[in-house]
Amino acid sequence: MIWQQFISLAGSYPLALRGIGMTVVLSLISLVLGTLLGFGLGILRTGGNRLIASVIGAWVDLIRGTPFLVQIFLIFFILPEFGIELDAFTAGIIALTNLAACFICEIVAAGIRSVPTGQVEAALASGLSRWQRMRQVVLPQAMRIVLPPLVGQYVLLIKDSSVVSAIGLTDLTRVGWLVVQRVPNGLLVFFLVGVGYFIVCYPLIMLARRLERRMGAAHGEVQL
Repeated sequence: MIWQQFISLAGSYPLALRGIGMTVVLSLISLVLGTLLGFGLGILRTGGNRLIASVIGAWVDLIRGTPFLVQIFLIFFILPEFGIELDAFTAGIIALTNLAACFICEIVAAGIRSVPTGQVEAALASGLSRWQRMRQVVLPQAMRIVLPPLVGQYVLLIKDSSVVSAIGLTDLTRVGWLVVQRVPNGLLVFFLVGVGYFIVCYPLIMLARRLERRMGAAHGEVQL
């Protein structure tokens, strides 16, 4: 019985590759866009303008405090009511990018605030502009603190991408639902789906560990 199920699963290999490909592409695009937007929002939130900081903070709290499934449903099903038609892929990219940006904004803002005030004051006394202080003094120091939670957020985003299956995108999770209709062994099918997500996420986790070691070593050399 189990052997027959494995044979049936082997026949779904092309569909599984398609699902993994969709998950990787969707996650990669969202990670890049979300990182750029998140860093921008994080810098703006710590820039000293209370109005901008309040608006960004309110949006971040709203996104972080509501289920991602609700957010993607609003984008895909409600926006067309206002004349904004989006295909499932575009809706997924927008929703995941927005989610990533909001979490990364908080990570970046916390990293920037952790930089000692004396470092910023010294840069100011050196005559550096605000952008030069941020680029040359604040961000390099903040990155040591930002990197671990940032990569952790990347892994979470890849796993959150499974929600796009609810709007019809054939990602890895949806492939699991399609396959389980032919192979009535949900435990086996979704165990393999979990393995697929692990395979996608694990290289990122290993890269993060390597970067942490290198940055920690570099920081130790500077202190010496």
